[in-house]
Amino acid sequence: MAEQRRLIKKYPNRRLYDTRTSSYITLVDVKELVLASEDFEVVDAKTGEDLTRAILLQIILEEEAGGAPMFSSDLLSHMIRFYGNAMQGMMGRYIENNIHAFAEMQGKLKDQAKAVYGDNAGSSHDLWAQFLNFQGPAMQHMMGTYVDQNKKMFEQMQESLQEQTRKMFPGGYVAPEDTEGKK
Repeated sequence: MAEQRRLIKKYPNRRLYDTRTSSYITLVDVKELVLASEDFEVVDAKTGEDLTRAILLQIILEEEAGGAPMFSSDLLSHMIRFYGNAMQGMMGRYIENNIHAFAEMQGKLKDQAKAVYGDNAGSSHDLWAQFLNFQGPAMQHMMGTYVDQNKKMFEQMQESLQEQTRKMFPGGYVAPEDTEGKK
């Protein structure tokens, strides 16, 4: 029988209670659950509201403040600009898909290293450090090419949408508010 999703309750005093272990835990413990790929959900103990995303964002915030940040101010500014934008949902899926692809690539590297070195392969952190030392420039070029391809694909999609709009409105699109004064 598969284990059920681990339930963590957040109490008004900001403490987190792990119902599986019947003990209070910290954000560091929740981070360990994430690193172990444990399936869990954090809920407000009083209302039952799902707080998982909020707790994960809190962990990211602490990680960003704790050392070498992953996100530059420029990247964060761009992300903020997408909120409320029609592209918000698409951007979220785009980032998620790219992170899944990156994690898959990392998993394959780990599997290849294990096939070559067996259990002496070391940690995935060490593997990535060694890999990037040798392959850093090639990886940067590959990522640059990937970004360029995505940019071209987006431009083609944009052109296609514009062409479809021109076909749907052959006389040109006029916003409804532009026609009110002409009646």
